[in-house]
Amino acid sequence: MVSAVPRLVIAAPSSGSGKTTVATGLMAAFAARGLAVSAHKVGPDYIDPGYHSLATGRVGRNLDAYLCGPELVGPLFAHGARGCDLAIVEGVMGMYDGAAGEGELASTAQVAKLLRAPVVLVVDASSQSRSVAALVHGFASWDPQVRVGGVILNKVASDRHEELLREALESAGAPVLGALRRAPQVDTPSRHLGLVPVAERQAAAVDSVRAMAAQVSDGCDLGALEALARTAGALPGGSAPWTPVSPNDDPPSRLVRKRAPVVAVAGGAAFTFSYAEHTELLAAAGADVVTFDPLRDESLPEGSAGVVIGGGFPEVYAAELSANESLRKEVAALAERGAPVAAECAGLLYLCRELDGQPMCGVLDATARMSERLTLGYRDAVAVSDSVLAPAGTRMRGHEFHRTVVEPGSGAAPAWGVRTPERRVEGFVQQGVHASYLHTHWASEPGVARRFVERCRTS
Repeated sequence: MVSAVPRLVIAAPSSGSGKTTVATGLMAAFAARGLAVSAHKVGPDYIDPGYHSLATGRVGRNLDAYLCGPELVGPLFAHGARGCDLAIVEGVMGMYDGAAGEGELASTAQVAKLLRAPVVLVVDASSQSRSVAALVHGFASWDPQVRVGGVILNKVASDRHEELLREALESAGAPVLGALRRAPQVDTPSRHLGLVPVAERQAAAVDSVRAMAAQVSDGCDLGALEALARTAGALPGGSAPWTPVSPNDDPPSRLVRKRAPVVAVAGGAAFTFSYAEHTELLAAAGADVVTFDPLRDESLPEGSAGVVIGGGFPEVYAAELSANESLRKEVAALAERGAPVAAECAGLLYLCRELDGQPMCGVLDATARMSERLTLGYRDAVAVSDSVLAPAGTRMRGHEFHRTVVEPGSGAAPAWGVRTPERRVEGFVQQGVHASYLHTHWASEPGVARRFVERCRTS
């Protein structure tokens, strides 16, 4: 029964406390014990799930109460955790931090409550001793509905330091389930948008995850953590697993008779940002989903009827992407024929005339460049123009996260009207192209995938 899957939420008082190290290390350590571990990440982050996937051998999935709504958190969790022995959910930012101005919405605390899961608080113990008790007490008592079941101390300096911390925490009511020393070998490199994705450092990432697992196995009481995970309550209402198949979809027998359009989905090191549910929705709508790598493949998959280009780091690989002229021309020709093309953030940059002076596909009459300014945040959006993704007036929620600028920021037919908090339009809709900075989660609006596949079938 999915609702009975033991589970833990790994939270912290603030970013930088060591959540990713602990969560990924726990996933890998339990997987090494022969458990099927389901990996989840609170929030819109694409990079951490890559490390989670490496640790568990399963797809890392996101749980975002802003993008998908609180009502989908349980079903999406159940979908990912089906058939697993244990689930580990890595939190986002500080435990009570969520969407700006929206209270607890999209916070780790909210997700923990929605999943009825015990929380393990990861505390950066450097430069403190007795004060750690006040910190843990505050987080454990702030919201009585959040159950902090234990603490893992990170960046402990010495045996004596650990002794002082444990002594202080005896009065805080949260048992110490682990104590980790500083370990540079588990660090992962970062750059302008966070950690470097697994796809860009595969061998080194394997070593990092192995080091995380060893550190967590040595410093944590895995038996006590697994026992705590088994105290999770049943998911509210039973939370039947989410499914990419909608009641509005054709039955499988009819899909077999229909032409299965090939939908080419960009991957590889330059385009690593995507949610697993997107390809599942495309396949459920009848598409033959084929991945291609714009850095290496000189042509689109044979018979491509549409293209999906998600997020990533094309700015890091601008020269290599530009050098693949044959693929750029093929993408441009496909778009010129009116075939459906959905591009988010990195995909938007790839479709521009140029990126940092390097020629790109030239589908859009716009240029892109790196900027020192970080654009970050959740967005309420409404479709301004009819497109291959949605009819005008469709409301969705999205997320922006980039250090680039596209000029102009919108075309004659913009993709979205967004509130940031000021109102503006952004993105491009032309022929079959929908290109925008906005990352969206299609599970919140499954009609997006169905509409895109149907356009691929009929274009």
